[in-house]
Amino acid sequence: MPETPEERSERPDSSALAGVDPFSDVFTEMRVRNALYCRMEATAPWGVKFAGSPHAKFGLVTRGSCWLEVAGEPNPIPLRGGDCYVVAANIGIAVRDSLRTRAVDGEELIQTKVGNLLRCGGGGAPTTVVTGLFEFDEWSSKPVFEMLPRVLFVRGDEAQASALGATLNLLAIETATSTLGSPIVISRLAEILFVQTIRTHYASGRAGEQGWLAALGNSPLGTALRAMHHAPAHPWSVEELARVAGMSRSVFALRFKEQIGEAPLEYLTRWRMYKAGCLLREGEHGIAEIASAVGYESSGAFNRAFHRIYSQTPGEFRRLLRK
Repeated sequence: MPETPEERSERPDSSALAGVDPFSDVFTEMRVRNALYCRMEATAPWGVKFAGSPHAKFGLVTRGSCWLEVAGEPNPIPLRGGDCYVVAANIGIAVRDSLRTRAVDGEELIQTKVGNLLRCGGGGAPTTVVTGLFEFDEWSSKPVFEMLPRVLFVRGDEAQASALGATLNLLAIETATSTLGSPIVISRLAEILFVQTIRTHYASGRAGEQGWLAALGNSPLGTALRAMHHAPAHPWSVEELARVAGMSRSVFALRFKEQIGEAPLEYLTRWRMYKAGCLLREGEHGIAEIASAVGYESSGAFNRAFHRIYSQTPGEFRRLLRK
């Protein structure tokens, strides 16, 4: 139920923030519509390239080794059996046995696959890659891809020490044979794989020093993020968020902008509007009720903020969903 203004005025204390998980908050609404996949059995020399598309790409090396090249990234990534990767939408990639091997167009090569099996290459050393695309619900996945790195990869030895290892093994088994219900199982496993890859990438320390994922591990900024996610309807100010983070206003504002890529209140507004969009999609609440739930006493102010973020009013957003 939406919070009352009285409830919104209460700032959460530090003990209440301990269990807040912005990562789960962001991924709860994300929906994977489908996972298109194929099992590529390649023999050296071989190379495949894919242009950027609206879908995120994933790959799992189950045998052999290869190189992953991501458009815009300076260094190719060596992959071996057990390694997996996820590349964000609209980014081209190339996968090949050697950096000297010419890569052929993946869209043309896929036309030759039989069922979900694709064979290619010159007959040399074998490599098997389970590869494909995540088809996401565009609206619900938008904040996910705005916050994540362009490419995520996890080493097989890291995966074996986490729950990801079990998912990778199941995915390899399901794609090796075609059995009753395999497409459904593979789609569900791919969704789990996506979240676990991000989680394992973060735990590995490769999240770096910049970005939203890294900020979650940064105690002061992470505390402020948890506060906003815990109580998005609270009338936060930069000064109050800085106090929550235990920093001066100026230092907090500067570090937040450097780390996250936008000012604290800009982030808060986008998160509020995303939460509002989720409530609009549910269709159970009126617009005034939703406005109050995300911190707006005035429906007019809420409408203007929503339009600024999504270029349509809440009413238009809801009507389009019903078509």
